[in-house]
Amino acid sequence: MPTYVVGLTGGIGSGKSAAADRFAAHNIAIVDADIASRAVVEPGQPALEAIADHFGSEIIVDGQLDRTALRHKVFADESERHWLQSLLHPLINAWLKDQIAAATSPYVVLVNPLLFETRHNMWCNRVLVVDVPEEVQLRRTMERDGNTEEQVRNIMNAQADRVQRNELADDIIVNDRDLDHLYSEVDRLHEVYLQSCQKQHAS
Repeated sequence: MPTYVVGLTGGIGSGKSAAADRFAAHNIAIVDADIASRAVVEPGQPALEAIADHFGSEIIVDGQLDRTALRHKVFADESERHWLQSLLHPLINAWLKDQIAAATSPYVVLVNPLLFETRHNMWCNRVLVVDVPEEVQLRRTMERDGNTEEQVRNIMNAQADRVQRNELADDIIVNDRDLDHLYSEVDRLHEVYLQSCQKQHAS
């Protein structure tokens, strides 16, 4: 089991997924909170039934959770978002811990856009933030997801403040250039993390 965990976070549209893919290309295990959040609401899971009871059966389409409809409900009403978090977070935490424990790479990357809000940074030896200017976040996310500016801003407002997130980071990649730049930064940090976890194992 890797005892060295690197937390990877950043605002929506920052390029976290591209960074995680590059770490994966180095055969580093990726444990993703977004995947966990889907796994715990798959058909047959108790959480899916609880969500349907709370929000109404129309939130389920062809047996699957309508994530877009759910997102609109919870980002429009803070109390609903808190209800959903209280249901899902313990289940997500258990799933993530199981995945981290099962990983066999020298270190593991824990990807979570809400790393600080969920206090998952406390599980990490180092935290890497992929940072972009807010106007780039807006443009990328609107183009990628087809969301309105208001919808994207609501999601951004639910995430950690950009300045606060960067202050809490151990490492920052400013992803305002091309993909080659992002990859070169990940490659550099991969070597740093390998050395760090080797030192930890040797001590």
